[in-house]
Amino acid sequence: MVCPAGGLVRKIERIAIIGAGLMGHGIAEVFLRHPEYTVTLYDTVPSMLEAAPGKIRAIVQAIGGTHWDLSRLQLTGSLPEAVSDADIVIEAIPEKLELKQNLFAEVEHYAHPGCILASNTSVIPITAIGEKLEDKSRMIGTHWWNPPYLIPLVEVVQTVHTSPEVVKDCMDLFTRIGKTPVHVKKDVPGFVANRLQHALWREAIYIVEAGICDAETVDLCIKNSFGLRLSVLAPLENADLVGIELTEDIHRVILPDLSTAKQPSPLLRKMMEANRKGWVTNAGFYDWTEDSKAKVRSRLIDRLRLLLK
Repeated sequence: MVCPAGGLVRKIERIAIIGAGLMGHGIAEVFLRHPEYTVTLYDTVPSMLEAAPGKIRAIVQAIGGTHWDLSRLQLTGSLPEAVSDADIVIEAIPEKLELKQNLFAEVEHYAHPGCILASNTSVIPITAIGEKLEDKSRMIGTHWWNPPYLIPLVEVVQTVHTSPEVVKDCMDLFTRIGKTPVHVKKDVPGFVANRLQHALWREAIYIVEAGICDAETVDLCIKNSFGLRLSVLAPLENADLVGIELTEDIHRVILPDLSTAKQPSPLLRKMMEANRKGWVTNAGFYDWTEDSKAKVRSRLIDRLRLLLK
């Protein structure tokens, strides 16, 4: 790869992924489908690295693919080894701002000047993550969605410091590997898709908290109405379909009654205190067993495969 400052085109072939967890090994699998890429997967936990090849093979089996050439996958617990030769570094570590800031400050020390520095954060502004960098022009957000080996979207988030060349190179890279990259031009918390998703979650949780209905009813309403059509008729297309005048009339009635909470629902704190933390404790809005969790995973993968066929 040649640094864009030299006026030549950046060629991205060597991918370094920081974090071998759920998102990290899933992103690695996507690049390994394409023979032009080599992937170095870094983690500080040896057991995570040891498990990664098996998890990648399981992904391939789950999506009905053929086994990729894992000789193009390198596992390492050394950060300098992981990033020194990389064309792009994709960070997929826990959502802790200081942890990410310190990581990228260290990565910048070892990576060559033309290397793109990308964060897979779901909601943290990219500007804040790159705060400790000397060269902020190569810092960018590349938010993949779970499961990364099936969901097409990658949000490419620029900051006021990100160079246009870095944005273009990332958009081109994700297009080449079959993703649907979108350019997020303003660095705001949650970017685009998570802002939309959690606006829905806020109202869904509020409806349960207010006693309007139970959690199962909320989910049944979504699954059996607009949820069915969202992948083919998105909100703004639908607004045009029904008409802007009707949309305005509906909003005049309903918006004053929707939740405008600026803090997490108190219901979530009560659930946490009752150890109803979701799948991790087998209890949340629903009660879970290993069998019911497996059925949800299988249903999700099967549905996504059908939709994306």
